Amino acid sequence: MTHPPQIKVPATYMRGGTSKGVFFRLQDLPEPAQVPGQPRDNLLLRVIGSPDPYDKQTDGMGGATSSTSKTVILSKSEQPDHDVDYLFGQVSIDKPFVDWSGNCGNLTAAVGAFAINSGFVAAERIPENGICTVRIWQANIKKTIVAHVPVTNGEVQETGDFELDGVTFPAAEVQIEFMDPADGEGAMFPTGNLVDELEVPGVGTLKATMINAGIPTIFVNAEEIGYEGTELQEAINGDDKALAMFETIRAHGAVKMGLIDKVEDAAGRQHTPKVAFVAPSKDYAASSGKEVVAADIDLLVRALSMGKLHHAMMGTAAVAIGTAAAIPGTLVNLAAGGGERNAVTFGHPSGTLRVGAEAEVVNGQWIATKAIMSRSARILMEGRVRVPGACF
Repeated sequence: MTHPPQIKVPATYMRGGTSKGVFFRLQDLPEPAQVPGQPRDNLLLRVIGSPDPYDKQTDGMGGATSSTSKTVILSKSEQPDHDVDYLFGQVSIDKPFVDWSGNCGNLTAAVGAFAINSGFVAAERIPENGICTVRIWQANIKKTIVAHVPVTNGEVQETGDFELDGVTFPAAEVQIEFMDPADGEGAMFPTGNLVDELEVPGVGTLKATMINAGIPTIFVNAEEIGYEGTELQEAINGDDKALAMFETIRAHGAVKMGLIDKVEDAAGRQHTPKVAFVAPSKDYAASSGKEVVAADIDLLVRALSMGKLHHAMMGTAAVAIGTAAAIPGTLVNLAAGGGERNAVTFGHPSGTLRVGAEAEVVNGQWIATKAIMSRSARILMEGRVRVPGACF
């Protein structure tokens, strides 16, 4: 029996924020994968090493966590006044499924650099030394993101002294602006309320802030579900009962937000919505051993991604946190002490993160105008990734 050989696809392996992913230029993909559909999904699944019943992704580029099972496809933008179109695929680890329903805020930090290196940004707009502003069209959620990428001697500056909790080594700072981050097709608060009573069978009736800014997110109070807000990954990810509870909350919240029609549909929409729990600030030790002091943060937030507690914080969820914190009366705002604010520093399992946001009431509804945070990014490897030719 003969088997088709492997094919080689140009690719770049990049860290963006606290995530890693395999980046492709659209024109470099095999022709069947240059358009949405099963051939594209099959290719990306095989690149990452999914589905893997062992949950290791040993036979692919994935790292067997939600933060490292990611793919990005970039192309010259078809939108006016934008440089690059950014499409993100969250690859399931144990199922043959690529979720295209949301953005990855962390990998956004790497998109600007990749766009510059790939020739998607006009040469005359790249300074010899300074900051290059890259306008990104986020194709999953149809929103504009602006990345401010440092440039030295005409090339992207990746090394630096900016430290990001959840990333071991310092690098150059990349400021990201998420413009009008709320859902453009509906209200930022889909239920019309800043706080809802969310009925969750087997759990109870929980206060919940359900917001669509950055990424659809369901916030609940830590104390209502038996937590303090200082938990690290091992406290939740090894507890099957806890994970099932969070998935039940997520599914019922998704129905309430109008994202799915029935709770059973949540299994086919793993990337969104996110579920997170909040608590007032208190001292705790981060996963690195670093002591986080209550006086240095406004609140505590823990969030789940793809069914597991995230090791730090998803970038898009940070946008949701910052936006909700800016709106008096949300659970996030109340956990931070209430009142008006345009920035918040929160504690997460790996340390702390500051995010700024601007929100205002227009025609009786809250809208978000901008959210800002700083991340870092760098190329880990570039060349060609190989996959069996029969995979798609």
